[in-house]
Amino acid sequence: MLFAVIHSVMPRCALALLVATAAAAQVTTSQYDNARTGTTLRETALTPANVGSSRFGRLFTLAVDGDIYGQPLYLPNVDVPGKGRHNVVYVATEHDSGYAFDAEGNPAEPLWHVNFLNEKAGVTTIPADDARCPFIRPEIGITPTPVIDLQTGTLYALARTKESQGRFSAGRYVQKLHALAITTGAEKFGGPVEIKAPGFGGLRELPRAGLLLANGMVYLTWASSCDVGPYHGWIMAYDAKTLTQKAVFNATPDAGEGGIWLGDAAPAADQQGHIYVPTGNGGFDNHRNWGDTLLKMSPDLKMLDYFTPSNQARLNQEDADLGSGGPVLLPDQPGPHPHLLLVGGKEGVLYALDRDDLGKYRPDEAQDPAGRARLKDGVYGAPAYWFGHVFVQATHDRLRDFAFENGQLLPSRSTLEQFIPPATPAVSSNGSRNGIVWTIQTKEWNGQDRPAVLHAYDATNIAHELYSSEQSGGRDRAGLCLRFTIPTIANGRLYVGAKRELDVYGLR
Repeated sequence: MLFAVIHSVMPRCALALLVATAAAAQVTTSQYDNARTGTTLRETALTPANVGSSRFGRLFTLAVDGDIYGQPLYLPNVDVPGKGRHNVVYVATEHDSGYAFDAEGNPAEPLWHVNFLNEKAGVTTIPADDARCPFIRPEIGITPTPVIDLQTGTLYALARTKESQGRFSAGRYVQKLHALAITTGAEKFGGPVEIKAPGFGGLRELPRAGLLLANGMVYLTWASSCDVGPYHGWIMAYDAKTLTQKAVFNATPDAGEGGIWLGDAAPAADQQGHIYVPTGNGGFDNHRNWGDTLLKMSPDLKMLDYFTPSNQARLNQEDADLGSGGPVLLPDQPGPHPHLLLVGGKEGVLYALDRDDLGKYRPDEAQDPAGRARLKDGVYGAPAYWFGHVFVQATHDRLRDFAFENGQLLPSRSTLEQFIPPATPAVSSNGSRNGIVWTIQTKEWNGQDRPAVLHAYDATNIAHELYSSEQSGGRDRAGLCLRFTIPTIANGRLYVGAKRELDVYGLR
């Protein structure tokens, strides 16, 4: 079956045509799908037999103008006006730029590059000192993973800027949703549109979780920079074709905090269009304020159901956010609970929740309606799911593989090496064959700059490490790491975002 995407870039411009086969690899959203399984089943080139330092390694590096926190996205066979048809990798940077590169590095120059700054007009990125937070520095621009709509050929990105209002003014902090043509980077649908809502601030509200495209809308979420208040956990929905704001949800309207962090993973959506988002520390009253709560929302952001751990008050007091981790929706399971969701937080508990009855809040822990697994430390990201395997990398822990049986998480295997920083794993396979688990080793929040390290493990036995980018000395070494980055696997290539560069790995 062929999918044809035809869109108008600008009035009187030629129509661009994107043709992709259903079998072709494509990565249009964070963690590969809206269930956030972290798995691509269309990888035919990379196998446990050929991913090793003798045959696999860094092929080339693409330079960009800022740091890459969002997961790279990938589309095959994109017809770029005047430049022919290319497999394209898309990246966004903290310098408020969007790039489209030939995914094989031919040419190495961008197929297109757009930037949302205008220094002559006083429009710059946000300096880290303005945000009073060292986690993203020296500048803050585009942090969350963008999302691509194949039906209209549009890439959506959320960008932050600082706008000067004169020599003696502190400036205005602005956030805007951009809709870009995947073929040229041209703005579409009359965009960009500025993010506005009563009580929403352009400086304190930090978007880290990836964008979600579902129900014909783009969903955006916010937390904060280093818990510098005041801030709230926001969810907003924008019409994907008009950029009109359709719904706004504040997780803590009468309190504060409740940020949506997810370790730079993304909110999930099921086939019925329900949205699943966990929140972080903040006020909780079981009525209007939903700190440390997994929310199930309707497409128009009405509360449908929720799960709040019985020890929410202690989690809030000890800064042990439930929402430090992202949700994963599992395929239908046998048994009495076919529709399950996984989510973990700083407490080091991975919950398995019934999406049909999340359980709400019960003050007695024995009544918590969830399967669970104890981890060594906190989750700052999302698990990955592959044919009954749940791969999760908590901080100060090994990468672990849990078997999933009858709604219960059963310990299976772990890697031999322990890693201090957490990671969101990704899995590549050809259907149920040749599974490989990939992670990017980074650094602690207060750690020194160091190269990112790409690791690969046999998905059927993660004690068997297939590859590390440090095995061959400097030959395969990646750029300086950034926290919470997720690798993208597509068409025999691995794409690793780093500090001011995109590193590309594959078979030699």
